[in-house]
Amino acid sequence: MIAKTFKGLEEVLAGELVELGANNVQLERRAVSFTGDKRLLYRANLCLRTASRVLVPITTFKAGDADAVYEQVKQIDWAQYMTLQTGFQIDATVYSDTFRHSRYVTYRVKDAIVDWWNEKEGKRPNVKLSNPDLSLNVHIANETVTLSLDSSGESLHKRGYRVANTEAPINEALAAGMLLMAGWKGETDFYDLMCGSGTLLIEAALIAQNIAPGIFRKGFAFEKWADFDKELFEDIYNDDSAERPFTHHIYGSDASFYAVQQALKNVKSAGQQRTIEVRQIRLQEIKRDNQTPALIMVNPPYGERLAKDKDVMRLYADMGTAFKHQFTGSTAWVISSNEDALKCIGLKPSKRIKLLNGELECWFNQYELFAGERKTFVANRTPKKANHGRTPHKRI
Repeated sequence: MIAKTFKGLEEVLAGELVELGANNVQLERRAVSFTGDKRLLYRANLCLRTASRVLVPITTFKAGDADAVYEQVKQIDWAQYMTLQTGFQIDATVYSDTFRHSRYVTYRVKDAIVDWWNEKEGKRPNVKLSNPDLSLNVHIANETVTLSLDSSGESLHKRGYRVANTEAPINEALAAGMLLMAGWKGETDFYDLMCGSGTLLIEAALIAQNIAPGIFRKGFAFEKWADFDKELFEDIYNDDSAERPFTHHIYGSDASFYAVQQALKNVKSAGQQRTIEVRQIRLQEIKRDNQTPALIMVNPPYGERLAKDKDVMRLYADMGTAFKHQFTGSTAWVISSNEDALKCIGLKPSKRIKLLNGELECWFNQYELFAGERKTFVANRTPKKANHGRTPHKRI
């Protein structure tokens, strides 16, 4: 099987699959391949936080053009996967100099399936773009073509709890990936100081309680397959034995009244009202009486929608001030495509990770928030080792 994901999340997804019990886990381009049985297929769709879809390959072959793809696809016994009444849909992803038009590839695959049925039964099945009975995926890398069944249907990042939006909300799978990269397991309080519609808050709550992100969805594509095991899936869906209590709290805030209202709707939809508190407050007004360590994660505006450059610079400076004065002893993570604005936070990142947020190349920066000077913090944190007269080797 192949679990597709977003650039930069491959290793996180691989870790998730190993935890689910997958075998032969291997990193691919924006994907992770693995092996497993039908139970694992169902669990992967229900439980994976950083996957966009789970594919089951039918065949892999070499082809030099779209007509060669047609000939190969037409050789498949399509009666194994569908009937004449099955409405199907095809999605194509192309990374190739040979194949420049993914839409034309899609047309030729469709033609091959339709012609196969026409020759066998004298009738044509229907293409069904909306809510299809069978979803197919064509992946082309150079001249290697992989045709797969899409077991997910609608992208897995669409959890089903989102009932309200702000402008450009962060993708749920990306949000979960960022949280897992930060090591979030629900062992402290969590803060998002610019929470927007609440995606990071809800994903943090689901991870903290080990609640499967797929339980909110209306369905998966594999439920329409001929070999769908309803009893097995219901057993997996209703098994909450891995869920755990969360003894801390999750706090979200935003300067926008509208954003707070949208976040509250989504929090309620996800059933997390007791876990998540959201309030309207500006960065400059944030006060914490309790300085216990917490995890902070923020997806601030990058500057595209703010009226002036100085507005976004001031926003990031205010965020840095809130970090320094209200979250001593905590760890903060910020994602942004605006490097100049990130510098205005006024803190040196201890870790920088490249991620894609939509089409934007971003830095995901970690900041360790300590009192006093950085050199003192680093010296106290790093244990000194005796070298017994040996010349230390420089770590590359």
